[in-house]
Amino acid sequence: MKILYAIQGTGNGHISRARDIIPILAEKGTLDVLVSGTQADVDLGYPIKYRFKGMSFIFGKRGGVDMVSTYRKTKLKRFFSEIRSLPVEDYDLILNDFEPISAWACKYYHMECIGLSHQAAVLSKKSPQPKSADLLGKSILKNYAPVTKKYGFHFGAYGKKIYTPVIRESIRNASNRKGTHFTVYLPAYSDKKILAVLSQIKEVEWQVFSKHSSTAYRHQNVHIQPIQNEAFIESLVSGAGVFCGAGFETPAEALFLQKKLMVIPMKGQYEQQCNAAALKKMGVQVIKKLKKSKIEKIRSWVQEGKIIPVDYPNITREIIEHILERHGASLIPPTAIPVIPASGERKVRHIKLGRMLHQITG
Repeated sequence: MKILYAIQGTGNGHISRARDIIPILAEKGTLDVLVSGTQADVDLGYPIKYRFKGMSFIFGKRGGVDMVSTYRKTKLKRFFSEIRSLPVEDYDLILNDFEPISAWACKYYHMECIGLSHQAAVLSKKSPQPKSADLLGKSILKNYAPVTKKYGFHFGAYGKKIYTPVIRESIRNASNRKGTHFTVYLPAYSDKKILAVLSQIKEVEWQVFSKHSSTAYRHQNVHIQPIQNEAFIESLVSGAGVFCGAGFETPAEALFLQKKLMVIPMKGQYEQQCNAAALKKMGVQVIKKLKKSKIEKIRSWVQEGKIIPVDYPNITREIIEHILERHGASLIPPTAIPVIPASGERKVRHIKLGRMLHQITG
């Protein structure tokens, strides 16, 4: 069986999860790996056959995505070229972790594409939702990497095809300790903004992993350092708590390690709003913005915040084997040989892809 595993490279979480999934897939057949996106700071550690620019959301410095930079770095012509260049018809199974090139290539050539991602769980009606409806945000999440079958990971097993998080082996096998420092990962905020708030809470040490600094430095009780996987893991497992965005993998790892957790959902990110809703329901502290008016709330969390108990068993192999059992046979119907669309049909599809891209990037 020939398998294509396509991974979103915008966030570190997708790459971290893939490092545990890839060895299992490699046992089951001939595996090729695709990564698209430009924002990950974690090395995959395995050979990559296809590396595409794709569509990457660029982190800003004021709590959200920098849509201007995102739009500028996303080139329609290149995006279409990457879609058309991917030989999806060569594969028996295409597994997709919120990766747009393979998803749209499968849609373009009428191929099956199996989604295995956190986003697949977020889109489920059974998963917690924010109080305020965000129809545009939900539409973007749905259309960014469309798949034909969905399996998802979330903070709880909310439905039949929704599983608890993949906790990477480096975290599961780490020597978990309870120190006094707090680990910080807020990539959508500038170092200056983080320092202005956290330096006012002087009774603890803050270890900040910065998306915006290439060198390490200290300001009073705040230690800023570039993102480096081993250093981040050491800080995570040896600290008292984690203060981060409302992503998925880092909060899940903090909960698994029984650390205090506080999150800030990124502005304009529907997925993070959903994550915040789920975490708040579990009892995790959620604040909307990082600003000086929140200092006392952060200080109270540092001093009195509670640890939220979770049960995240290691079931990654069982999930992969279940998916392969259901979808491992050739996903290409014998009579459905992919055909390059006629010029008129191709033009229509280009228009549809273009509209989707403009909607995603604002």
